[in-house]
Amino acid sequence: MTPRANATADPQDARLARIALEGEALTRLSPMLEADRAQAVADLQAENHFAPVGQPPGPYSLRLSIQQGRLVFEIRKLDETPLTAIVLALGPFRSLIKDYQMLVDSHILAVQDGREERIQAIDMGRRGLHNEGADLMVARLHGKVAIDFATARRLFTLICVLHQRIG
Repeated sequence: MTPRANATADPQDARLARIALEGEALTRLSPMLEADRAQAVADLQAENHFAPVGQPPGPYSLRLSIQQGRLVFEIRKLDETPLTAIVLALGPFRSLIKDYQMLVDSHILAVQDGREERIQAIDMGRRGLHNEGADLMVARLHGKVAIDFATARRLFTLICVLHQRIG
């Protein structure tokens, strides 16, 4: 886990209280992607560690979007006062996002065919892919936002969902 950048006495200060995906209404998601999005947001709201470097204590509101091929984290106070925006190149995530979409498509087909063994194998692959995406997320946010591994996994899921909305 990355060391806490803005160490505060209360761990409740270093967290996201609200998460919004910008551009959510642009397209409809498959039921599986919608379920992944809903679960990631619910899990993030229930438990996360998110501490932007050099910012006042939270909790925070996060607007996550893809703009001009870049991943944008708009970090705000809960009253929506802007604090900072972090912009990351999407390129390093693209192959993982593509693999994630292939696994989602394969899962849908396996469910339709009732192939339980295949579903289990795909789920194992998804877990591995999420771990790889989380490692990349932690590395890309290093020095900007301290996050834990579980938070990074959930943010990676949301990036995949956002990319599908755009793509």
